[in-house]
Amino acid sequence: MLRIRHEVNGGPELLLAEEVDRPEPGAGELLVRVEAVGVTLPTVRKLRGSGEPVPLGGEVAGEVVALGAGVADFRVGDRVTGLCFADAYAEFAVLGGAMASRIPDGATAVEAVALVRSGLVARGAYEAARPEPGESVLVTAAASAVGTLALQYARAGGAARVVAAVSSADKADFVRGLGADEVVRYEDADWGGPYDVILDGVGGDLLGPAVRALATGGRLVAFSSGGGTVEAYELLLRGASLIGFQMRAVALGRPALYHRWLRELWQLRDAGTLRPAVHEEIPLRDAARAHAVIEQRRNLGKVVLVP
Repeated sequence: MLRIRHEVNGGPELLLAEEVDRPEPGAGELLVRVEAVGVTLPTVRKLRGSGEPVPLGGEVAGEVVALGAGVADFRVGDRVTGLCFADAYAEFAVLGGAMASRIPDGATAVEAVALVRSGLVARGAYEAARPEPGESVLVTAAASAVGTLALQYARAGGAARVVAAVSSADKADFVRGLGADEVVRYEDADWGGPYDVILDGVGGDLLGPAVRALATGGRLVAFSSGGGTVEAYELLLRGASLIGFQMRAVALGRPALYHRWLRELWQLRDAGTLRPAVHEEIPLRDAARAHAVIEQRRNLGKVVLVP
């Protein structure tokens, strides 16, 4: 089978295609014939930023072809999606049963990787902010897979004003089409605040201006892998809160809530409330190009690899 790996860390050009044997599922695991792989920003960042090679993880979707010992909730032939932490960039991938969920009839594998993980993160980050109807919401990385769905959650949740923060002006029409009332760029001196809620999917140097754009009593939810630091005085000055959110903590610590959100996610998609955005479907062998698109902040929605 075809698999993408790398021997040293650096840019996308270091990703290599190779032929390897098909893996076998272990206890509690599923072997999936992969139909789509969602490229995640944390994986792209780790490839360049880590001191040694890291597993290429991502959302995968496809058909179950083998079951490991102890798997009772799935059968061969089921179509599933889930987050794979290693060797996701492959024609066959091993997926932990606890991280898998079924794809409803009528939904494609590409749609599943664009909607499920990103939609759960968007929902969780928005809920963590304790939003109230009529409040103002700013979403950074608004053209990303998570950001596009966060905009739609804010609009559906009754926000009076939804603002998208993006890296370049050429993304403005795209995010307006997903529910943004206004658009600001990261380089703008004024982000148009103050905001009651800020959902930050970038981190790093943008945390500072994001905090300064908070209203009195505002809440900033940081859910990116970009890190960054915040001056405590800036929070004290506004009586504001900084909240960290990670979907993994919900999946492992509150499984009932996780599965309720998952069911509601597909219901909102069926109702037309949520529309996952796919930037491009790229052949698996061209994974380097997919990473370059994300590194250069060119994507409008999810970048998907297709074996």
